[in-house]
Amino acid sequence: MSRKEFRTLADPEEVRAAIDGLALGGGTETVDLRAARGRVLAERVDAEVDVPGFDRASMDGYAVRARDTFGAGEAAPERLALAGAVHAGEAPTVTVDPGECAEVSTGAVLPEGADAVVVVERTEEIEVDDGTTIEIRDAVAPGDNVMTAGADIAAGSRALGAGRRLTPREIGLLSALGVDAVPVRAAPRVGIVSTGEELVRPGEDLDSSRGEIYDVNSNSIAAGVEAAGGEPVVYPHAGDDYEELERLLRTAAEECDLVVSSGSTSASAVDVIYEVIEDRGELLCHGVSVKPGKPMLVGRLNRADGGQSAYIGLPGYPVSALTIFRMFVAPAIREAAGRPEPASATIDGELAVEARSESGRLRLLAVGVADAGERRLVYPVDKGSGATTSLVAADGVVPIDPDTDYLSAGESVTVRLFSADVSPPSLLGIGEDDPAVDRLLDALDTPRYLPYGSRAGLARLRDGLPDFAVVAGPADDVDAVSVARWHREWGLVVPAGNPADVSGLADLVDRDLRLVNRGTASGLRTSLSNAVAALADDRGVSRHDIVEAIAGFESAVDAVETPARRVDDDRGDAGLGLRSTAERLGMEFVPLGEQPVELLVASDRLERSAVDELREAAAKLPDRCRSVPGYRFGGE
Repeated sequence: MSRKEFRTLADPEEVRAAIDGLALGGGTETVDLRAARGRVLAERVDAEVDVPGFDRASMDGYAVRARDTFGAGEAAPERLALAGAVHAGEAPTVTVDPGECAEVSTGAVLPEGADAVVVVERTEEIEVDDGTTIEIRDAVAPGDNVMTAGADIAAGSRALGAGRRLTPREIGLLSALGVDAVPVRAAPRVGIVSTGEELVRPGEDLDSSRGEIYDVNSNSIAAGVEAAGGEPVVYPHAGDDYEELERLLRTAAEECDLVVSSGSTSASAVDVIYEVIEDRGELLCHGVSVKPGKPMLVGRLNRADGGQSAYIGLPGYPVSALTIFRMFVAPAIREAAGRPEPASATIDGELAVEARSESGRLRLLAVGVADAGERRLVYPVDKGSGATTSLVAADGVVPIDPDTDYLSAGESVTVRLFSADVSPPSLLGIGEDDPAVDRLLDALDTPRYLPYGSRAGLARLRDGLPDFAVVAGPADDVDAVSVARWHREWGLVVPAGNPADVSGLADLVDRDLRLVNRGTASGLRTSLSNAVAALADDRGVSRHDIVEAIAGFESAVDAVETPARRVDDDRGDAGLGLRSTAERLGMEFVPLGEQPVELLVASDRLERSAVDELREAAAKLPDRCRSVPGYRFGGE
C-alpha cells in the first residue's frame, strides 16, 4: 500500500498567514439540524446505536491475533502471512487465522479473527515465494489500536440530558447517533463537503457490517460556521473517488466563497483530495503542527470565471475537525462577516491528574472543569479524535507547548473555554455504568457523569476530583460518605430462548461458547473475576486455567448493555450483564449473583447545596427504579 507522506508540518502562525491571504466574501441563508444550535433539549436523549457500530482499526497497519505477536521486537520480529486487506467503508472479505494478518486502513472494520492492530511503522512487507509476509516488530495486546463497537457511545447509554443547550459539540453527538432534523444569516457562503465511503447521513439506514458511520462533521462544522456568522451550504457527502470529489468540490467552488471539506486529508492511500486541489487549484499547506488536527489542507479552487474560491480541508475525526475549525477557520469567517471576536474566555485551575503530550507539536488537550470547594480542578476527557463524546464531555482545551512532554498533577493550568458561557457542572460524578444512575441524573440540575467504571470512580475519588462516585463492589480506603445503596442482579445475558442452554459459568469453561466480557474497570468484571476464582478453587485448578478456557474472557467492551447487544447480533453466545438489560432487550438471563452498588460523596463536598439535591434525588431513587427488574434498594 503506497502512502502519501505529509509535507513539512506548518507552524500554526504559517497556517494563519496562509488563510489570511485567502479571499472570503459574503452571502445569504438555509439549513436543518444545524439550526438547533442555541436551543435547549426538553428531555433526555439516549443512544439508539453503538458508535462505532463495529470494531474498527484506529491506525493504519495490520490486523493480527495479538497472541501471534507476543515476544516480537526489533531483534526478534514475528512473520505473519498476509491474508488480504480491508479499507474504511468495506465489508471484510478475509478472516485472520493463526499465523496470518490483514492490512487495514484507519477506520476499517476489524476482520474476523483479529483482536489488535500493529501500526504500519512497526512492520515491513516481505515478498516470499508463496505470497506476501509481514514482518512484525512490535508485540501488541488484545484491543491495541482498535476502537471497539460502542466504545465511543454505547446503545442504551445516556447521551444528552434535558436542559442541555445545543452547541456545535452537542449537534455533532446527535449526528453520530443518527438523529435528523434542525436554521442562518448574511455572511461568507461556506460549502461543506464530508468525504469517505463509510459515511451515511443521519436519518438513513446504517450498515455497521460494512463499517458505515453517521456523518458527524457535516452538521457540526455547519453549526460552527453559523455560530461564526457564515452561511453554511452542506453538499452530498462524497466517497474517495477522484472524479466524484473533483466534481463536488468544483461545484461548491462555483457556488461558495469558501469550501470546507472534512476527511481524506491524511496520508492514506485512499485519500485523494489533496490531488484534486493540486490539479484544480493551488495547495498552500499540507499538514499543521497541532494535535489533534495534523492532517489539514489550505489552498484555492479554480472557478469557471477565472477566479478562485478559498479552500480549507479539515481532518475526518470529529474532535480533530472541530479543533482545527475553532483554531483557524472560525476566526477567518468572523472577520469576513464583520463579526467581532468573542470575548476571551479562560479559566485557571489545578490539573487533577497527570497529562502526557507528544513533543514537536502543539497539543490542545480537551478538558473538563469542576469546582472542589475553594479549588477549581481541571481533568482530561480526551477519548481520542474518533470519539464524539469528547465533543460534549469537555469544557475547553489546555494548550501544551511542543517542547513539553507532560503536565504534572497539581500543576496550575489555563483552560481556553469553548465559549464564554461555559460553566462547571453542578456536580461531577465518575463511576459505574448503571441504569439506576441514569434515573438519578434525570433528577439533578446540570450534572456531569463519566461512566468510566468503579475502579476509575474510586481512584478519582482518592485523587479528590469528583463530587461523587458510583461503585459496584467493595469501596474501601476512600474518604467518602455513602448516601445510597442498592443491589443489582448480575449474570450472563443469552439469546431469547437460551438456544445454547447456558446454565452457569461452568458452561463457558467446559463448552465451546463465546463470552462477551466487560472492561477491567467495571464492577461487573470484578464480580465475574471473583466467580472465576471461586470456580478455580472448587476444581483445584488455577484461575489462569479457568480464564484460558473461556473464549473471549480477555477481550472487553465498555458499556453495560454492549455485551448483550453483541450476543443479540450473534457475535457471542453469552454476555456479562444485568437482569435489567436482558429483560429490556427481550433476551434470557442466567443469574450468577447479586452485586452491591454504593453512591459515595466525597467528605469535603458534603456541605455543597448541590449535594443536598443529590441526597434528595437518591432518597427517591427506589421509586424511580420500581420498574427496573433485578434491583433491590437498601440493606446489606
